Order: sequence, then structure tokens, then C-alpha cells
Amino acid sequence: MANRITKGCAMFLRVDKLQIELPAPQRQDPNAAAALQELLGGKYGEMSTLGNYMFQSFNFRSKDKLRPFYSLVAAITAEELGHVELVSNGVAMLANGPDSDADETPGGDISGAPFEDMKDIRLAASFFSGGGGAMPVNSNGQSWNNDFITTTGNVIFDLLHNFHLECGARLHKLRVYESLTDPTGREVCGYLLVRGSVHAHAYALALKKLTGVEIEKMLPTPNIPLGNIPECQKYLEEGAHRRLYTFSPSDYKELTAVWGGEMSLPGDPPGELEVVDGMPEGGKIHQLTGIPSAFAPDYAPEEMFEISQQLYQAARR
Repeated sequence: MANRITKGCAMFLRVDKLQIELPAPQRQDPNAAAALQELLGGKYGEMSTLGNYMFQSFNFRSKDKLRPFYSLVAAITAEELGHVELVSNGVAMLANGPDSDADETPGGDISGAPFEDMKDIRLAASFFSGGGGAMPVNSNGQSWNNDFITTTGNVIFDLLHNFHLECGARLHKLRVYESLTDPTGREVCGYLLVRGSVHAHAYALALKKLTGVEIEKMLPTPNIPLGNIPECQKYLEEGAHRRLYTFSPSDYKELTAVWGGEMSLPGDPPGELEVVDGMPEGGKIHQLTGIPSAFAPDYAPEEMFEISQQLYQAARR
């Protein structure tokens, strides 16, 4: 996802990729998917970080006079949209298992209770209502809601809240990581732990610029280095812990005034922090195999596929 503000008009540009490529799940595991839901609709999940930063950026006062801080919140907002998409894909991948060609077959006889096991999974509604997809709920199926959003108009208060939110999100991710064994869920956690550390560091530096308080010395909270987590290693090696992206082709460069010229956190690979125009290269989105017997995309989707293929070919002429 990318966000830009042009001539007073707010826009979001969508790119058909995930921020990283996720490994395929080893097996169908809807209970692991339920655990990962905590990172989507939990108190400190991606819906909360997105909602907080998005509405803070919409409501930000004196944008021109406080441009570096506005640009920081706005750019991170766009990244959080991509995090919502990443976690949602991870949830759906775990709930459905490895991609296959099952959607090429008819639904078959449904009278034999082909999904009898689904009544016993942790979040049965994720199948009955959601068809094995992600929803804005936590690991117990409780709906995410706007009570998790703080947008006061006071810049220091909101930045301090965001710092707290990123530390809480780190705790969430660590606990969910400790509960998972499948590579799909662990990769989601590893990447988000690195990027969440960046965001906590960024908000700490913003607070230091405004108040002089070196709140970044509290990091990492909880006090476990990213280097102890195998799924974080490749992102540390490529320098993802030092980068903030503008998620815009031309806007939000002012966040360099907050992030630029500083050094990475102690315990992380050393190096100078940098602002990168645009977004990460990204990775593919998995197909999510159709399940005709669950009527997704339908019981007999062949005609639907044929129509879609004809429309696709016509559009390419």
C-alpha cells in the first residue's frame, strides 16, 4: 500500500503485492490462523496501529508547521495498511493450507459432512461466516472497534501513545510467535517484529526532537534482541531495521528530519538510519485455492472461470 497527499486530496495507491513473500503453509491449521488473528484485530494488532495513525494523520493540526512529524505519521499509516493485508493473507493461508488445484473440481456430494472438523476449531465462525478468511477480530473472535483509537490533536500525547502502541504490539507478536510452528505464521511475526521496532524507534526519536527526552533508551521493550529470533535475521541483514519508507513517489520526504542522521538501536546490526522513497519491493500474493464444496467462490465455478478468462483476454487486446 502507498499513501500520498497531492493538492489537498488524500489518496491511497494499491499495489498487487504483499510487503514480503510469505512461505506456503505446511498444512491446514485453522487454530494457528486464529492465533495470528490476534495480530490483526487484537488490542495491539495491525487494525489498531492502522486506525490510530490513519486518523491522527487525518486530524493532524498545523501540518505545514509540523511537517516532519505529520509526514512520519502519514508514511507509517500507509505501511500499516500493508501490514493489515500481510496478516490477513497469513491468516487465510494457515486456515486453508497449501495451494492446490482443488478449485478445478466440482463441489461433489455435500451430504457426508465434508467439513465436520470445522465445528470444533477455535474460531468456527471463521469458516461458517468467513469461508476460511481473515476478519477484523482477535484470537477469541471479538470484534476490533474504534475504542482502540487515540487521536487527541496533541502531538506529544499522540506520539507517546504510538510509542506505547508499538511496544504493546511487539509483546503481542512475541507471544504469538512463541505459539506457532508453521513457517507462514512465524514469517509474518518475524517481519513485523523488525518493522514494529522501526516504528517504535521512529516515534521515540520524534519525541526526543520535541522534548529532549531520550525515550529510545527504553528500547527494545520487551527486552529481547531481534537477533535472537531466526525469522528476523534476513530482514536485519538487508537493513530493514534501519529503513523508513515514504510509501509515496514524491511526498513525506520531510520525515528525514526525524529519522535521518541517527544510528540503529544497540543490539541491532549497526548502521545509519535512512529514508527510502517509495515502498519495499514486495512479494507475491498466494492464490488461496477455491473450495467448491464450501461454495467459495461457488459450488460449480467453471462458468465463472470461463467468463473471467474471456473478459481478461478481451482486456488485453
